[in-house]
Amino acid sequence: MASSTKYIFITGGVTSSLGKGIIAASLAKLLQSRGFSVTIQKFDPYLNIDPGTLNPYEHGECYVTEDGAETDLDLGHYERFLNSSTSQDNNVTTGRIYNNVITKERKGEYLGKTVQVIPHITDEIKRNFFKLGEDGKYDVVITEIGGCVGDIESLPFIEAVRQAKWDIGSNNSLVIHLTLIPYLAAAKELKTKPTQHSVKQLLEAGIQPDILVCRTEYHLPQEVKKKLALFCNVQLNCVIEAMDAETIYDVPLLMKKEKLDERVMAKLKLSSKSNTDLEQWKDFLGRLKNPTQEVTIGLVGKYVSLPDAYKSIIEAFIHAGAASECKVHLKLISSEELHPETVAKKLEELDGIVVAPGFGERGLEGKIETVKYARENNIPFFGICLGMQVAVIEFARNVLGHEKANSTEMDPETPFPFIALMEEQKNLEQMGGTMRLGSYPCELKRGSKSAIAYGKLKIQERHRHRYEFNNQYLSEIEEAGMIAAGINPETKLVEIVEIKNHPWFVGAQFHPEYKSTVLNPHPLFVKFITATIDNKKIK
Repeated sequence: MASSTKYIFITGGVTSSLGKGIIAASLAKLLQSRGFSVTIQKFDPYLNIDPGTLNPYEHGECYVTEDGAETDLDLGHYERFLNSSTSQDNNVTTGRIYNNVITKERKGEYLGKTVQVIPHITDEIKRNFFKLGEDGKYDVVITEIGGCVGDIESLPFIEAVRQAKWDIGSNNSLVIHLTLIPYLAAAKELKTKPTQHSVKQLLEAGIQPDILVCRTEYHLPQEVKKKLALFCNVQLNCVIEAMDAETIYDVPLLMKKEKLDERVMAKLKLSSKSNTDLEQWKDFLGRLKNPTQEVTIGLVGKYVSLPDAYKSIIEAFIHAGAASECKVHLKLISSEELHPETVAKKLEELDGIVVAPGFGERGLEGKIETVKYARENNIPFFGICLGMQVAVIEFARNVLGHEKANSTEMDPETPFPFIALMEEQKNLEQMGGTMRLGSYPCELKRGSKSAIAYGKLKIQERHRHRYEFNNQYLSEIEEAGMIAAGINPETKLVEIVEIKNHPWFVGAQFHPEYKSTVLNPHPLFVKFITATIDNKKIK
């Protein structure tokens, strides 16, 4: 454990989904802007080994890192805010902790001892707390503890935080507790009692929070802050107000105004390496809030009733829109509602169309109708992962005339398997972590829309899929006007398809949205937006 690294633990109380991830990312951004090297990790209290097999309705999207880890969507926020990559070590679940301990026990590493939650599980949690700080690469490691204080699942994590604070001593760690201050409309009062109870639960577990961050819809009057400070044993200037913001990207500036970074630095005895540099961030916010034009983009998928299922795509459009000073109105459309007779009515108002990633057969035909509509009506189209595969199937059916063309994922007996399993995938039994995951190289065709967007011919992009374009149909599809604009140099697998005579028709087998950040909007999203703006002018 590197003694110079400081550790910040963020816990949550009263309710879940208060935005611990956004507060963690905002604090990290502020510390980074002062010259510190910062990383963030998320500890999730559920028993899945990773979120890879979780239904998006349960947990939102599954975010994939460069090294191929399937992780919680909060890691997407960390990368978008910090503009730096996370890894397998940045997301740890209870399942992984228990799996590690049980594996060690089976190997006899505990020498016949009784294996217990304390010390064995808590030791394993602490080992993971400190892992990222060991090589001295980071000045500060921020750890977000998922769930709510008081949940049965999070007890071992809270105990591990208590021990960790004790192990590394004062000035080397602090705990930020995020709570909710509800407003009772009938009484016209902000209520502090839930926060008092939440802090009391933390105190019962042996942890005194150093800073309270209070989510609220209304400004906290000074007397409310004083009451919180008194009953929660927290200094008055460490009761931080976190008002609902217009956009999550406002939160770093709001936290700066509340002096969250200054309080943290004072408590950790960190002296600032430089003045805060948030000029690029403010520039981004200026463009985001003062658009000069607007477009309406349809996002067609099957999980549209939970927008978190497409979190990275939605954020990538915010970044790309700001880059073009364009307000992107994203309309989420269920692919199950799209049929040949309804598709024109549902899509006619759109300036551009995205077909989202996904797995399984549900909603597939609606996606195929969507691609056909975009292709035939010259509407800028962007297909991501399954969206790219659907574009290929639609082209095979309606341009090449192979009516039964399909993916073997949807129809194992299809006579025209334009999308099929890679050979090495065919004998796999387990679902978890068995896909092509993480970063792979891709070489772009000179002069293609993708090469122009990227401004280079060699790229690296992140993947999360099992099925691939079937190369035995490559020459047939290229002769008819759909080109393979991006190829994996090692496996020769098709990564990008494009249609030449179209305002903008691009399908990517990878997930470009994972790499889009505030300071580096993804080139494919940026170019898609500019193509949509240009095409709208012609219309």
